[in-house]
Amino acid sequence: MTDRILRTLTLGACTALALALGAALAQQPATEMPAPLQPPATQPSAPQPAATFAPAAFIPQPPFAQHRERGNLIFDGIPPPDPAFAARLARYQQSRGATFLDWLADGTLLVSTRFGDTEQVHRVSAPLGMREQLTFYPDAIEWARGAKSGTGFVFLKDHAGDDNAQVYYHTGVGTPRQLTQGNFIHGSIVWAHDGKHVAFYGNDRDSLSYDVYVADVTAGGVPRLVVGGRADTWYPLDWSPDDSKLLVWKYISSSESYLYLADVATGSLTPLEQKPAKAGIRMARFDPVGRGVYVLTDEDGEFAQLKHKDLITHDSRLVTPDVSWDVEDFDVSADGRYIAYVRNEDGRSRLSVLDREGKQTLEPVGLPEGRIGNPRFDRTGRKLAMTVDSPTAPRDVWVYEVEKSAVTRWTRSEAGPLDVSTFVAPELVRFPTWDRVAGHPRRLSAYVYRPALASGPVPVVIDIHGGPEAQYRPEWDPFVQFLVNELGYAVVAPNVRGSTGYGKSFLALDNGMLREDAVRDIGSLLVWIGVQPGFDREHVAVMGGSYGGYMTLAALVTYGDRLRGGIDLAGISNFVTFLRNTSGYRRDWRRSVYGDERDPNMRAFLERISPLSNATRIRRPLLVAAGQNDPRVPVSESEQLVWRVRSGGGEVWYLVAKDEGHGFLKKANRDEYLLTAASFLQKLAH
Repeated sequence: MTDRILRTLTLGACTALALALGAALAQQPATEMPAPLQPPATQPSAPQPAATFAPAAFIPQPPFAQHRERGNLIFDGIPPPDPAFAARLARYQQSRGATFLDWLADGTLLVSTRFGDTEQVHRVSAPLGMREQLTFYPDAIEWARGAKSGTGFVFLKDHAGDDNAQVYYHTGVGTPRQLTQGNFIHGSIVWAHDGKHVAFYGNDRDSLSYDVYVADVTAGGVPRLVVGGRADTWYPLDWSPDDSKLLVWKYISSSESYLYLADVATGSLTPLEQKPAKAGIRMARFDPVGRGVYVLTDEDGEFAQLKHKDLITHDSRLVTPDVSWDVEDFDVSADGRYIAYVRNEDGRSRLSVLDREGKQTLEPVGLPEGRIGNPRFDRTGRKLAMTVDSPTAPRDVWVYEVEKSAVTRWTRSEAGPLDVSTFVAPELVRFPTWDRVAGHPRRLSAYVYRPALASGPVPVVIDIHGGPEAQYRPEWDPFVQFLVNELGYAVVAPNVRGSTGYGKSFLALDNGMLREDAVRDIGSLLVWIGVQPGFDREHVAVMGGSYGGYMTLAALVTYGDRLRGGIDLAGISNFVTFLRNTSGYRRDWRRSVYGDERDPNMRAFLERISPLSNATRIRRPLLVAAGQNDPRVPVSESEQLVWRVRSGGGEVWYLVAKDEGHGFLKKANRDEYLLTAASFLQKLAH
């Protein structure tokens, strides 16, 4: 339950004010929605005595009570867990999943899965064949790409979550060789067709800019700088068929980026288009003959569509149907006959394959419903591998054989000692917000997991995704199922304004000075929850990781009288200190979303809305978790919030992992974090 960082859950209950609201709601007709909740006045209200708001189950304790350490984990103010309760949760923590990484030239697959504490690279040679482990590290492998010839591959790995991923080359046997060095970040690896050279980005030059490097994996030399020398962010996307050029992406923000052709020998840059439109670009690659480029872009409307841009005639044509959903990924077969693409339809994936020769669109049948990732053709162009993730089945690798119209499962991941038939599939709902569009209330989407055998109103956990430019998407999450099946919670996961997947105008609705509008959406969701007969409006909680952690804290500040408590994983507590302390290579990118704190007016606004400035209004129990090595949202964001809330008499459970970064990736750490979160939620429920 993370944005691949582990999202968290928490429960909250209403006090006398919420009870009064509930009584008022009960008097209204079932079809009538009450007025949306609005944030209180800008100025913080006077702090309330802790006893006024603290549920009886939580008696404020002295700061830093019950401090203990185990391994790399620090438990600060956290009571020891109940062994019987831990055993119940442990059954839900034994599953594993498999992620498709790439094809190798011999037709075998590279996948990542976990046999020990972290996910490592494995090779699978046949459907449901043995998973042969190829890498062995205490830290997880971030990504891997197979060479276009031979059995070699390159992969990325950082150290203890520090984000400074290094590039490694593995021949398929023996010990990998490290191609990059130092405390620098690297990524976006693409292989040349010669099977010898790889291109990737790195910030080695000044630790701020993303430059493009090329390395010869067969030699022992230092990677060569090809595109750089400016304070820009460049990503290599593809090699031309003759390996003389690189397609590179100049990224400015999610709504503005540009494509260039880079001469590999000289580094000279040529714009793909002479008069490019300002647009968001998701990905791009050369067509098989090198005459043009396929681009995922939203230049023609609200949603990203697949287009082909001819490098000779400069014509641009739409490849995929123009529908009101994003095309989020694609691949083209080696001969150009087939184009596979995935649409994101309200969080669920839909795969289509265009047969250009047969002039038809193929719709594969037999894949589990859920999320499809990284569809890639093999060298023959007749097999398409992908990752499929479902709320009721572990993540696995599937292959679609186009000419046979057959879907084959290549991995079968273990769900652990669980009966997955008891797992709950989420329901897609829409709730009205506080503002209006074309004279009608704006409606937002949310996925709802409901206990199957509830005998009365159930408590609710609101799960807010990170990002903010991200989207909640239903996927395999045993912790959600534990909350639903074992603790009896309903889990509600909204996509508030600023989420991806609903058009570029919707994406921009929370930028800069509009940040509080997204918090108001949580107020509207609380109103909707309050009138649902199956939900207990007196027991509602909020949770989130990263930006979702900020939203959790902001909801506790703004709507604390309607909540029992919250869990904040690596959340932003003060936008100004966050922008000052986040890694330099991320700073301008984050300013494009949150606002530039160097502007006095924006700085004053960011200070005013930051949870740290309003910490005295957080009167509900709070669990804060953070990785000590986090370069994105530094641990100082958590530390200053914990200190401020405790100084005002509030109760905080504080969990720190000394060997993690932005999230809890190691299984042992993740298990302890989830046990702490589950124990916190269980205590709040009584």
